[in-house]
Parts: sequence; C-alpha cells; structure tokens
Amino acid sequence: LSLGLGIKALLERGPEITLQFERAEGLEANKTRLKYKDVDIGTVKEISVSDNRGSVKVKVQINKEASDLLVEDSRFWVVRPRVTAGGVSGLATLLSGAYIALDPGKSETSRQEFVGLEEPPLVTSNTPGRQFVLRADDLGSLDIGAPVYFRRIQVGRVVGYGMQKDGSGVSVRVFVDAPYDAFVTQASRFWHASGIDVSLNADGVKLDMQSLVSLALGGIAFSSPNGSDEEPEPAAARRIPR
Repeated sequence: LSLGLGIKALLERGPEITLQFERAEGLEANKTRLKYKDVDIGTVKEISVSDNRGSVKVKVQINKEASDLLVEDSRFWVVRPRVTAGGVSGLATLLSGAYIALDPGKSETSRQEFVGLEEPPLVTSNTPGRQFVLRADDLGSLDIGAPVYFRRIQVGRVVGYGMQKDGSGVSVRVFVDAPYDAFVTQASRFWHASGIDVSLNADGVKLDMQSLVSLALGGIAFSSPNGSDEEPEPAAARRIPR
C-alpha cells in the first residue's frame, strides 16, 4: 500500500520551478501556496539566498494539472497586505498568510525559471480591454493606478510610464476596460484631469473636476467625436494627450 501511494504521488507530481524575488517576506517553505484564481496549484518547497546575495530564490513544486500554465510570459507575485494611494489590497492574507499568485501567459514556450513581480499587476491577462500608449511633455501628477475617465465614468487606469528615448517627453501606458475601449478611436483626444476648473459668472462660482480621486492621485480623461454613421471613426492603437 505504501509503495502504491508513493508511485501515485510521483505520477501526480508536476515540475519544479524557481522564482526570484527581492525578498522572502511572508513566505515559508512547505507552507506557502501557489494559487491561480484562488485555487491551490503548488507549494513552496525551498527558500534560499541567490548566489549574488541580491535576491532570494523560491522553489515551488507544481501540481501536474497546472503544468501548462508555466509558459515564457507567465507572471508571479506575492499577495500580502498592501496599502497604497490607490487603495488597500490583500487583507484576506492577514488571517490565511501570504501566498504566491500566478497570471498565466499566452506563449507556447514552456519555462521553469521566472523573475517575480514586486508589485501586483494592475491588469491580468484575462482582463478584457485594450492598452494604449499616450505621449506628453511631462507626467504631471499621474501615477500608477491613476484613473482614466470617459464622460466622467472611470473606464480604465494608468498601468505604466517612462521617459522617451530622446528625453523629449514621457510615454504613459493606459488600459481601458471593455466595452469602453471601443470608444477610443483615432479621433480621440486625451488630457490630464487632475485639476479643478473654477469659473465665475453672474450665476455664481462653478467648480468642475472629474472626481476627488483624480484630484488626489491625478487622472486622465478622453473624448471621442461620434463621426457619421456612414464613416465611423477607425479604432485607435495609441493617442497623444493634449
């Protein structure tokens, strides 16, 4: 019976992968789980310091049925309580403990060594929508997670930014959720929506702003001309904020 159980365990065992993180906070060998969509698909077996002592290596034993999730562009990160300007996440781990989450990629090339993310991704691979690249002279008050608005409804968020190669400006990557991404066309115009527009007339003082969140964190808004029914505006791949 023992021999049979041992053979069964070997047959059900999947591959062992190695993850690299900056630190091992909250991770424990033989206890911390690897999860996909909150389903356990693996267990941390060993934690050690890397050869150059600049990071930690985490070896994870994967269940056999989850082997097809280990492809070249899969992403891993540690889920733990986090408090950021955009909100609070991972509170459930206060009781259950930290765990490693997986976002499977779409590549067909398998892989067993990965560099983990230090922050959870704002958009996972199964989130419907599209990503756009905006260019501006400066970043303003924008930050990762800043909201994107269309007609004062939040339809997306800022997922990244960086300096352009020639130093002439910045590139901002935004993700617009479906079905609102269909409203982004080649005629769309984007602008910073992180300030307050104050006007004074005979009727009194008028304040105009997107939301308190955009006032605190910054934000982006866009509009899209409707165009004619005979000649609808084509879909856009990237736009430049004005």
